[in-house]
Formats: sequence, C-alpha cells, structure tokens
Amino acid sequence: MGISVTKLLIVLGIAVVLFGTRRLRNAGADIGAAIRNFRSAIKEGESETHESEQDSSVEGEAAGRKKED
Repeated sequence: MGISVTKLLIVLGIAVVLFGTRRLRNAGADIGAAIRNFRSAIKEGESETHESEQDSSVEGEAAGRKKED
C-alpha cells in the first residue's frame, strides 16, 4: 500500500516536465539552506539556554553565600 519506486519516478518525471531541472535544483538548494539555518538557530538557542542556566545557578550560589554571612 506504500509508494513504489515506479510511482516515485512518475511523480519526478511530471515535476521535471512542469518545473524544469533548473527550478527544481534551485528549490533543492533553497530547502537545504533553510534546513541549515534552522539547525544553527536551534544550536544558538540551546547554547543561550545553557548559558542562562549557568548564570542563574551562579546567582543562586551567591545569594546563598550572602545569607550564610
């Protein structure tokens, strides 16, 4: 019931006829760039979250030390 290789080739052939190889190649490059940008944004977000967690734990330790004094 899944998609067979023959069906995929037919769909690819129709896409090439409708859009041409240049437009499909450009679309592939655009999708690749979008995925790279998305991944880098996720990595930046994770590093910012990790840094803010470290900052808050350092502030908590400093507050704890003040109470002890």
